[in-house]
Amino acid sequence: MSAQRDYAALVQRDLSLDLTRGKPSPRQLDLSDAMLGLPTSHLTAAGVDARNYGDLQGLPELRALFAPLIQVPAGQIVVGGNSSLTLMHDTVVHALLSTLPGGERRWVEEPQLTFLCPVPGYDRHFTICERLGITMVAVPMTADGPDMDVVERLVATDPTVKGIWCVPKYSNPSGIVYSDETVRRLAAMPTAAPDFRVFWDNAYAVHHLTDTPAELADLLALCAEHGNPDRAFVYASTSKVTFAGSGVSFFGSSPANVQWFLANTSKQSIGPDKINQLRHVEFLRDAEGVAAHMRKHAELIGPKFELVDKVLTERLGDLATWTSPKGGYFISLEVPHAREVVARAKAAGIALTPAGATHPYGDDPADRTIRIAPTYPDLDELEQAIEGLAVCVRLVAEELGA
Repeated sequence: MSAQRDYAALVQRDLSLDLTRGKPSPRQLDLSDAMLGLPTSHLTAAGVDARNYGDLQGLPELRALFAPLIQVPAGQIVVGGNSSLTLMHDTVVHALLSTLPGGERRWVEEPQLTFLCPVPGYDRHFTICERLGITMVAVPMTADGPDMDVVERLVATDPTVKGIWCVPKYSNPSGIVYSDETVRRLAAMPTAAPDFRVFWDNAYAVHHLTDTPAELADLLALCAEHGNPDRAFVYASTSKVTFAGSGVSFFGSSPANVQWFLANTSKQSIGPDKINQLRHVEFLRDAEGVAAHMRKHAELIGPKFELVDKVLTERLGDLATWTSPKGGYFISLEVPHAREVVARAKAAGIALTPAGATHPYGDDPADRTIRIAPTYPDLDELEQAIEGLAVCVRLVAEELGA
C-alpha cells in the first residue's frame, strides 16, 4: 500500500514536468551563442557571395567539415536546412514521384509499399510512413541492431519492401550502436526490390557521453564494396549540436543518388541558407572543433543520464529494466503496463511520450516501452520527474501485477 500513499502525495504536489521530447536545454543552446555574431564575412572560401541564390548542394567547406563525421565523401553530401527530418520526408516523396536509380518505376505506381521499422524506434519515422500510406512492419531490435535474420528474410522475399529506418548510433530510444556485422549485412543482403534503400538516420553521430566514443562501420563504403552503391541514404544534422531550430542538415549517398536528389530538389529551391552554413563553418571550424564543442554538451547532459540511472536503480530494482546509453538523447524504460504508467504520470503532472510511440501505428504489443528524454529539464526538475515516474511504476505494479 506504500505505493498508493506515495502516489497520493505525488498528485498533491501539483507538478508540471515534461519529459516528452529530446530537446537541448537552454544551457546547451547557450554554448552556441557566439554564432549570433557570425559570420564575419558574406564571402565563401571560393569568394562567392553567400547572400545570393545558388549552390544548391551547399558550401564545399561545410561539406568537407562534416564528411568524416558522417562517413560520406564531401562531394556526395547535400546540405539542407535545420531539419534532417525534412530531408527524410522529401526523399520519400521524391521516390514516390521520381524513379530512383536502379528502380523500375515510381513508388507511387507500386501496388503497395512497405518499410521495415526496428522497434523500439523513432516515432517521427513512423509518422512519415503513415502520412504517405506506407505499410510498416516492425522488426525487433537486438543488442547489435535490428534482428538481421528477420530483415534478410523479409527483404529477400517481398518486393514491396522498399526501405528500412535505422538510427545506427546511440539509437533512439535504446542507445544501441549497430555492430560491424549488422552494418555489413545491411549493405550486402540480397533484396527482392531493386530500389531498396536503407534510411540511415545518423542523428547522434557525434553525441557521445563518454571519453570512448562508439565506432560505427561505414555503411556507404560497405554498400559500394558489396555491389550495392545506391542502397544507402545517410542523414545527419546539427540540431542538437548548435541551435536546434537554426542548424544545418545533411543528406549523403552515392553519386547517382545525389544527382537524383538534387534534380528533384531544384524544383523546390534555388539554393539553401548559405549565410547559416558560413556561420557554422566559422563557429565549428573543423572536426576537432566539433568534438570540443560536443564535450561541453556531454558535461551538461551526462549528469542527467547518471541521475536517471541512479533513481531508477534505487526506486525500482527488479520491477523494470532500462538502458544506460553511452551517447545520444534517450533512455528506454521497459515496464509492465506502460500505457497505465504513462496515464498515472500524466495525472500527477508528469508528461511522457505516449506509450507505444516507439512502435509503428503507436502500438506496442507488449505494452512495455517508455521513452525517457532527460536532456531538457534542469537536474532538480529531472529528479522530481523520475522519482515521480518510479512511484507510478510501483503503483501500477502493485495494482495490476508486475
